[in-house]
Amino acid sequence: MTKVIACIDASNAAASVCDYAAWAAERLAAPLTLLHVLDQACYPVASDLSGKLGLNARKHLLSDLAELDTRRNKLALEQGELILQAARQRAVSAGVADPVLRQRHGYLLQSLAELEEDSQLLVIGKPSASDSDARHAGDHVEQLVRALHRPILIAEGEFKAPQVVMLAFDSSETTRKGVELFAASPLFRGVKGHLVTVSKDRQTLSKDLAWAEKTIRDAGHDIQCAVLDGEIEPALHQYQQEHGVDMVVMGAYGHSRLREFFVGSTTNNMIRNASVPHLLLR
Repeated sequence: MTKVIACIDASNAAASVCDYAAWAAERLAAPLTLLHVLDQACYPVASDLSGKLGLNARKHLLSDLAELDTRRNKLALEQGELILQAARQRAVSAGVADPVLRQRHGYLLQSLAELEEDSQLLVIGKPSASDSDARHAGDHVEQLVRALHRPILIAEGEFKAPQVVMLAFDSSETTRKGVELFAASPLFRGVKGHLVTVSKDRQTLSKDLAWAEKTIRDAGHDIQCAVLDGEIEPALHQYQQEHGVDMVVMGAYGHSRLREFFVGSTTNNMIRNASVPHLLLR
């Protein structure tokens, strides 16, 4: 059984990540892994200062600096353990039977890549201005989406069990898979769905949109379709706000106008402006 993996750190997003991961694990009947990665860029295993400022001649200072690095790393590991324990208690309170705690020293992307094969969903935090100095998972959204091949749920705000979900659709292979995922996944059972696209060519899209609507309805979901005009980001965000959407599902890659908006140079801006969780599909 594949796992839900939640990236837990010291950022303000950690509680939201934990809560949405617990919700997803319960919905999917999947084990939950709480992962904390001690970033090697901030906490190197060893520091080589021998060639800097002539310090190789000052052995006592080198020794003090090495000891300081060791203590700093130890404290960071202890902090990570405390963060994981707090997350575990939160997940258990949310109904997760036995979340697994994992702590690694290295790089977040590398750690996730190594765990990817045994995962079905990754949960990370949205970047926050108040966390601008923290190297937490949300700072690497675009890098993670480009490198990994599992759905990524970007948690945002205080947890609210999704009741209204918007699926952004553009007829691409990725979003067609998204329709099938929405129809089949227990993650969305019982929620109201909105199938939304932004397009000027409604006639060309109508056949694919009808297929998507039928696929979702045949699976027993309540679905409402909409074809919007205008610029993609404002149109989708306005629709989301007007219809009380509390989670957005969208494809992550491709060449269409819609998907180019979702992933690429504008990805961070899109996530930054989001007011609800976004599930990115590959």
